[in-house]
Amino acid sequence: MTIGPYRLDNPLIVAPMAGITDRPYRQLCRKMGAGLAVSEMLSSNPKVWGTEKSQKRMDHAGESGIRSVQIAGSDPELMAEAARFNVANGAQIIDINMGCPMKKVNKKLAGSALLQHPELVEQILTTVVNAVEVPVTLKTRTGWEPEHKNGVEIARLAEQCGIQAIAMHGRTRACMYKGDAEYDTIAAVKQAVSIPVIANGDIDSPEKAQQVLNTTGADALMIGRAAQGRPWLFKQIAHYLETGEHLSEPPAEEIRDIVLAHVEALHEFYGEVTGPRIVRKHVGWYLQSIDPTREFRSNFNGLSSAMEQLSALNAFFASEN
Repeated sequence: MTIGPYRLDNPLIVAPMAGITDRPYRQLCRKMGAGLAVSEMLSSNPKVWGTEKSQKRMDHAGESGIRSVQIAGSDPELMAEAARFNVANGAQIIDINMGCPMKKVNKKLAGSALLQHPELVEQILTTVVNAVEVPVTLKTRTGWEPEHKNGVEIARLAEQCGIQAIAMHGRTRACMYKGDAEYDTIAAVKQAVSIPVIANGDIDSPEKAQQVLNTTGADALMIGRAAQGRPWLFKQIAHYLETGEHLSEPPAEEIRDIVLAHVEALHEFYGEVTGPRIVRKHVGWYLQSIDPTREFRSNFNGLSSAMEQLSALNAFFASEN
């Protein structure tokens, strides 16, 4: 699959997730087999670009692979300014967020709230596309509620505006992340446009990945929550799609090495104060299946230093062998 001049190594994309797809996580998922990893959502409000949080989200130092940066907002000119700013900062693809269902985003008429306003959608897409020389992509949903699915209309509009690929989550804004994702709308979008279509939602196994590709005819898959604590899922899916064969789960020693390397990378990236706080949620995801009593995770969440966290994790994995 290609997006503009960029060819992906495989059709598996890490979904942009605020607070999760930072540089260490993107690099890990790339190493674990993802063809593309999209950055965390960045606000189009220039007043927040100087904050520590935004500065971390903009950090692509030494990052391998294609750099795709997602921006969010509702003012066409501010979105265009954000696109130009991030391209100057190293973005090779600009992704526009019209899929986030969270209230704090939607109350500003950003994210999936925009799906109720196709005229504004058109203004934003056209303005951003015209502002930068790099490919612009769109992340969206099937509509704003089950009774009002306008995903096909939005996809056609996006193609007309010059969007070069569209990722669609198989839920409406009102659905949030509840219930099961549906793929019929994504299949209809694939039939309606000629640009690449990326299917997103509930892709949590190699078999499900193949099923979604077969159902939708999509050009690629976007995976988010299912890879939290399981970044090797990308490698497993890529292998299955290519060979029809299953890769076994990583042995305990490999999982230990992945977790420790990720934790160390987070400590280095965020520093001694913020790093340990960020680490806790990732460790919680990694250990869901091997710490069923939650006893270790409960104790781990009380640790406040990098050294304590690494020491505890080493002891935990040693006790599991």
